[in-house]
Amino acid sequence: MNKKISVEKLYKIFIYVGLCTLAITILVPVAWVFLASIKENKEFYGNPWTLPTGFYFQNFIEAFEKAGMGEYMLNSVIVTTVALILLLVISLPAAYCLARFKFFGSTALNNMFAAGLFINVNYIVVPIFLMLKDGDMLLRKTIGTGFLLNNIFVLALVYASTALPFTIYLLRSYFVTLPHDFEEAGYIDGAGYFITMLKIIFPMARPSIITVILFNFLSFWNEYIISMTLLSAAGGTKTLPVGLMNLMQGQQAKAQYGIMYAGLVMVMLPTLILYILVQKKLTEGMTVGGVKG
Repeated sequence: MNKKISVEKLYKIFIYVGLCTLAITILVPVAWVFLASIKENKEFYGNPWTLPTGFYFQNFIEAFEKAGMGEYMLNSVIVTTVALILLLVISLPAAYCLARFKFFGSTALNNMFAAGLFINVNYIVVPIFLMLKDGDMLLRKTIGTGFLLNNIFVLALVYASTALPFTIYLLRSYFVTLPHDFEEAGYIDGAGYFITMLKIIFPMARPSIITVILFNFLSFWNEYIISMTLLSAAGGTKTLPVGLMNLMQGQQAKAQYGIMYAGLVMVMLPTLILYILVQKKLTEGMTVGGVKG
């Protein structure tokens, strides 16, 4: 008995030590970036672990105005918002139909969306770029101008398209667990399929929808490779991750480290705030979908 108790205690200690180690490896770099972003440039030439002597907010001003991070952030906000709206408008009805109705080809569609989970988007960036490039050439021959490349709205469309398999698969798995009784009650009260879906099913699926929004927001906001490829014009429109890489290269050459870390904070802060706001709903969306109604 004592031996069993000691083994359990050792196991708990091992788990706690492992979790604390993981937390430290995550929190220390994040805290260091935040502290480095408010240091003056001369403070970086001493001990890098010393606390800042004051709050040097000028780093954020210069990153926002002179380095163009404000424009990059606005572009990222537009791209992420448009991509999320497109994604939800398409994936919510699609997932509901695949979960609730059987029709010709529904099984094949489910299998294709499930198979899409195993496709890494970064591996198909070049075919996407070539397809849009050929489309641009065709548009130039037809109407004299092209708009498929270096266009943040086309980039948002690509983001939404590539996120469809994961989103539809997750939402469909959640819709399947919801009981049919609520829909039948809506039909009896005279509600059609669309009203039942919009006013009964979607509110019930709110935790899962919030989970989808958060995961896709993080993916769109931090995406770099597709954005760099499709917004490749020199001096053209850039999103925040691409602008941050340009900022880091430029400020490292100038040894302006405070501005560089201020740019990093500008990228990290929105995701941290969003996660804090929806943390409870995120946990619900990841657990309640596995309970059969």
